[in-house]
Amino acid sequence: MALKLIWHGHGTWSLHSADHKILIDPFFTSNPAADIAADKVEADTILLTHGHGDHVGANEDGTLDVVSVAQRTGAPVVTMVETASWLSGKGVKEAIGMNLGGTLKMPFGSVHMTLALHSNGLPDGTYGGMPAGFVVEMADRKVYFAGDTALFSDMKLIGDMTLDAVVLPIGDFYTMGPADSIRAVKMLQPKNVIPGHYNTWPPIEQDAVEWASKIRHETNATPHILKPGETFVIG
Repeated sequence: MALKLIWHGHGTWSLHSADHKILIDPFFTSNPAADIAADKVEADTILLTHGHGDHVGANEDGTLDVVSVAQRTGAPVVTMVETASWLSGKGVKEAIGMNLGGTLKMPFGSVHMTLALHSNGLPDGTYGGMPAGFVVEMADRKVYFAGDTALFSDMKLIGDMTLDAVVLPIGDFYTMGPADSIRAVKMLQPKNVIPGHYNTWPPIEQDAVEWASKIRHETNATPHILKPGETFVIG
């Protein structure tokens, strides 16, 4: 059965099967690229790669989109153990803390937590533990969400999992840029690759069309460029 991948702008994604909705890194209210409001998005499970404000949805009034969505939907939040503890103190009823290399069995399949090379300070300055990525196995498909990361050689090992699709940041400055993302694709060897974490603000502006052309010519993956609100079906 096919999966539907939806980009909500910046680093926020939804992955839908016929009977389950996963939300990754909910950043809506203060996200200038968001296609939907935090009080409208659907979620049965929330995956949080790290606790930076543009991933937990930190707002000027002190509210957090990840908390408001979790409270409204009842969705558990799966994240790094230190970040999970912090979220529990912010009102998230079910914050599931795991760690790098771990796999969590879920009603829809499983979530495997991978390494990410980044930082993870929470909005109030609390240490959030290591940042992470996730390989989601769902509806007989495997999708890798790299999160905010630099290039690292162990992506070759993640690629050994036989990935149907990968979501990579291409914005540069805070994460890997287009050139390193192409090197990542060569190691990951996915069937499909989708760019994210770009064009939200001037420091991370990129030409996704040029990036896609290089992916086609230099790798075996098929690139898919989405606009916020658009869907890619992973068949």
